[in-house]
Amino acid sequence: MTILLEQDTPRHADISARRRPRLHKALPLPFKAPLNANAPALGRIGALETRLARSKTEIRTAQALRYEVFYCEGSANPKASVRLRRRDTDRWDRACDHLLVIDRDGEHEDGRIVGTYRFLTGEHAGRAGIDFYTQGEFDIAPLMTRQPDLHFMELGRSCVLPQWRTKRTVELLWQGCWAYVLNNKVDVMIGCASFEGTDPGKLAEPLSFLYHHAAPEANWQVRARAGRGVSMNLLGAEDINPKRALHALPPLIKGYLRLGAWFAGEAVIDRQFATTDVLVVLPVSRLNPRYVSYYGADAGRRAAAE
Repeated sequence: MTILLEQDTPRHADISARRRPRLHKALPLPFKAPLNANAPALGRIGALETRLARSKTEIRTAQALRYEVFYCEGSANPKASVRLRRRDTDRWDRACDHLLVIDRDGEHEDGRIVGTYRFLTGEHAGRAGIDFYTQGEFDIAPLMTRQPDLHFMELGRSCVLPQWRTKRTVELLWQGCWAYVLNNKVDVMIGCASFEGTDPGKLAEPLSFLYHHAAPEANWQVRARAGRGVSMNLLGAEDINPKRALHALPPLIKGYLRLGAWFAGEAVIDRQFATTDVLVVLPVSRLNPRYVSYYGADAGRRAAAE
């Protein structure tokens, strides 16, 4: 879920921006998919644009990009089928819409995909006969039952290639997300965001900061799935250094916090991706007016260049 704002160094939910290995030295050609030149853009900044994927080839290219970032750059452990295809795929992909960031600059004049993000509305999940991906870690069903008139949307699988982790790319991802939220009349955004590592003790201060300062209201509380939850109440409020805790938050999570998101009080260890996951709950009604104004109440304002 890459909604990272202001001057933070962008990154996807699972990979530290400090890791800059072999990836962009030899960008794989699969990221240069046959792109649909007539697909409407949701935002543009210079040579970068964002829009939804319009073909299976574009989606497969986004999956190949995810594989490079999550498994080659990061510490995730691919299943045999994923390793064979060299694409990060799962059963949710077919039901999702996939946002792309495309760079049309340089030697590839037709453009290359440099970032992606996937969206799953409750309506689309219902049609496909599947739960949200998040349900595998957090018991969100009671929350949705308590809010029967609200339309939920899940965000996930965000990633950006290292050399494109810039403010411009982040603005385009949020521009595309905001336009999608409005077009689909979404009331609540949910999804998992991640800290690197699987030892909550080493994350005690930032996790506790979220527990004490960004807890959901009572009617929006969510528990982890039975047997999977780890309490985020690891330090007392008086034992937290807020400045240090904020600095320790991954940019993704810090971005959601600025938007007005809540975070459930339990985390879940994801062994496959070697992360500690927290649940983001963001009702559209809680969005910080600053960002709504910046991108336009109707998403009509294109993200501006720096």
